[in-house]
Amino acid sequence: MTRAGIEAVLLAQRGHWFLWLPVALAVGIGLWFGLRWEPAPLHYAAMVGLALAALLATRVTDPAWHPLAIGVVAICAGFVLAGYRAHAVAGPVLGFRYYGPVEGRVVALDRSWSNAPRITLDRVVLDDTDPARVPGRVRIALHGDPGPVTPRPGERVAVTAWLSPPAGPVEPGGYDFRRHAWFQGLGAVGYARSPLVRIEPAGGGGPALRLFALRMEIADWLRRALPGREGAFAAAIVVGDRSGLDRPALDALRASNLAHLLAISGLHMGLLTGTVFGAIRLFLALIPPLALRLPAKKIAAAAALAAGLAYLLLSGAAVATERAFIMAAVILGAVLLDLRAITLRAVALAAILVLAIRPETLTGPGFQMSFAATTALVAAFAGLRDWGMRRAEAGRAYRLPAWARGVAAVAISSAVAGAATAPIAAAHFNQIAQYGLLANLASVPVMGLVVMPALLLALMLWPLGLAGPALAVAGLGIGWILGVAETVAGWPAATRPIVKPPGEVLPLLAFGLLFALLWRGRARLAGLGLGLVALVLWQGAARPDLLVSADGKLLGAMTEAGRGLDRARGNGFIAEAWLENDGDAAAQETAAARRAAPSLHVIRVERDAGPAALADACRHADVVIVEGRAAGDACLVIDAALRARLGAIAVRRGADGLVVSGADAVAGRRLWAPGNAPDGTRAPDPD
Repeated sequence: MTRAGIEAVLLAQRGHWFLWLPVALAVGIGLWFGLRWEPAPLHYAAMVGLALAALLATRVTDPAWHPLAIGVVAICAGFVLAGYRAHAVAGPVLGFRYYGPVEGRVVALDRSWSNAPRITLDRVVLDDTDPARVPGRVRIALHGDPGPVTPRPGERVAVTAWLSPPAGPVEPGGYDFRRHAWFQGLGAVGYARSPLVRIEPAGGGGPALRLFALRMEIADWLRRALPGREGAFAAAIVVGDRSGLDRPALDALRASNLAHLLAISGLHMGLLTGTVFGAIRLFLALIPPLALRLPAKKIAAAAALAAGLAYLLLSGAAVATERAFIMAAVILGAVLLDLRAITLRAVALAAILVLAIRPETLTGPGFQMSFAATTALVAAFAGLRDWGMRRAEAGRAYRLPAWARGVAAVAISSAVAGAATAPIAAAHFNQIAQYGLLANLASVPVMGLVVMPALLLALMLWPLGLAGPALAVAGLGIGWILGVAETVAGWPAATRPIVKPPGEVLPLLAFGLLFALLWRGRARLAGLGLGLVALVLWQGAARPDLLVSADGKLLGAMTEAGRGLDRARGNGFIAEAWLENDGDAAAQETAAARRAAPSLHVIRVERDAGPAALADACRHADVVIVEGRAAGDACLVIDAALRARLGAIAVRRGADGLVVSGADAVAGRRLWAPGNAPDGTRAPDPD
């Protein structure tokens, strides 16, 4: 294609370039997170220099090329913003394993993976430990007897606990909790089996702590007023406290694709602000003197914006809620400025703001699913609107009855959002809820028309002691939703396990679908081709023949029946993660009972092994696992030294023999994992 032809193609995209800005920003952020080494100041300086050069290029090039230069600037900005954010949240990380007294102030309450109560402490004191090495925040799961002390916000407590640095991936390329903990400000995690001791009662604290105390007070009130799962569900969607929900309820919500109703995100923020907007506008419309003299629409938008901000603060300002508020603020701001509110430009602006404030959200399922659903919904309804206008112009307009329009809107919304988020959910959670559309059709209208308005009214009436009837209505709606979740989750094959995709699949799929949506012209079909390539790569994903945990206590060898584990109990989190990544719904006990011949023959040798023992083991095995240290090269020997260097290990059978990869080597040396050398070497823990 000639230069003139390229310029013509670029000029044809006028009006759509703004939609590509968040994509370019995300590319820069993704590049930063994809590195296996920590960028030096020189790298950031180079990015700034490249951005300045791109800006200067706009002075001497044809305007058709300017959007590409701005795209380069956005990529560089994303890279620099990600680095700045990572350094801005930096704090001490525990560099060793600790057992002993832990003292701190309670700043968060939730539940662990095993559903145990969990507290987060700041202002931490560790016994016989230099304050410079003490993390700013630690998170402790409370197992065993809770004792007489129930942790409350702002209290200073002490407990005897085991602490360790945040763990790395359980397999090469797996989810890196260390990175998540770094951006959460967590420097250590652990557990306690002894009761808490209260050192000091809750003091005044700052605004954040007082707001946290108010949130917990509201959660307690909701659980008292609505006993059982209904109250726990209400506390989760009002103040973000899921600690009262039991594991069976959570599992049913996940299996029916209704777990998104618990996360205070776009749906909840949209329902709340929409309810307030509609109620205020209706109220003003019912008073003709006010309706004629006041800008009712703008007043309603301002009130809805204030309500959204209050909900953001009351719910704990989680990342998902921040993202939802930014999106709502962009839409309501457009109403205040007399602009079209719900457009792809509004979605793009919200994405830019979210990525600029919290670049790390790009890698999480929340951001990906939220903006995938929102983008798809806006594009779908815009397409339907244009289709309807064309039919009207042709004299073939058809208008559904009012009741049918509502049903159709919910059905289309659920189908479009479900289709847009399904591959992302499958990639992150390794399962697809096969009846999720039906469950959402039966539950989302109840959530929007009954539960959220009733809970909003109950909160308004709470100070007056008149919230009972509203809470009763909310309880009926919540009971319906939980009933739908349990019913759908109990249907045959309600969920289908999905194998973990290779790392390049989601970025390729996302870029392909965005290209198909945003590009103008026939070339957009290439985006569908990229998406198809991503799905083919996913379909052909091959799992490791052998997985070894970082501590060497759990092995998983692939067999014809699925991955066989060498332990029926212990290391449950790792075992569950391995099986889920395999696309295997089996429990650990089931996997441990598999006796089919593995693709690799593995022998475990206890403690340190001498040359003779190793040689004998190697005669009968492809891989020998040694608990301690070993010396020998007769076969692949995975000992403590190799695990210390590589972390969790994966072994694959390749054309030229066995290929070994380590989780720490793949993750590289980053701020949250400074001990990982470029070749996978990990610094030893201090004594």
